[in-house]
Amino acid sequence: MQKTVFKKLLLIGLFFYLPFQTMAWGVIGHRVVGEIADKYLNTTARAKILKILGIESVAMVSNWADFIKSDSSFKHLDSWHYINLDSGLSHKDVLDYLNKDTAVDLYTRTSFLVKELKKKNLPNDKKAFFLKLLIHFVGDIHQPMHVGGKSDLGGNTIRVSWFNEPSNLHRMWDEHLIEFQQLSYTEYTRAINHPNAALKKKWQAENMNEWLYQSYEIGQQLRTEIKQPNQRLSYQYNFNHIATLNRRLLQAGVRLATLLNEIFSK
Repeated sequence: MQKTVFKKLLLIGLFFYLPFQTMAWGVIGHRVVGEIADKYLNTTARAKILKILGIESVAMVSNWADFIKSDSSFKHLDSWHYINLDSGLSHKDVLDYLNKDTAVDLYTRTSFLVKELKKKNLPNDKKAFFLKLLIHFVGDIHQPMHVGGKSDLGGNTIRVSWFNEPSNLHRMWDEHLIEFQQLSYTEYTRAINHPNAALKKKWQAENMNEWLYQSYEIGQQLRTEIKQPNQRLSYQYNFNHIATLNRRLLQAGVRLATLLNEIFSK
């Protein structure tokens, strides 16, 4: 009897553990982005989003696109979470690539979702589906390991050690740094949601191509800092990168709100 109960508990634990290993920003990070975005929605957009999502908040649906990875029928959405780019590209190179991009990737699919959600006759079930995806993918765009990394699978093959725990560079930015702050998503939002007016205005004016380039540039720099396999990262790494982490989360939230206001205010 005890063995049966133990096996059931183990299976339940694995069910919840496995999908979390591939989540950009992790559960907390995506919810921070959603919670910040919620603070900047205008009245019209908020009302329309409430009608679509019902009792679910922007923060609480922000991880849905990762949760559904456990369902094989959504396997075709895997490539929507990232965009592969070669290393060593200039700002112009990246923008030129994006302007010609026809691949099924984070950039083209996010652009597709925006276009679809602007349609007035879109069925309600599709609206909810596309909106949940869009909320998630704007977060993904701002995670540096989701833009670039063609040769290292978005940092997944760059092995590091986080406080002596074997890991990789992708997971560092998905989970480790955020979890190290030991804050709930609402506490994290309150801690970082203080952009000055000039910065907020600048972030709101920049288009998606620039969001992607910024992540690409950060990701390229992060890779140069790993000098050897299993390099040990700990307090100093957190100290060096917490400002970048918080800025990307904040930018994602502010820009997501701007995008949702644009879509749902017309």
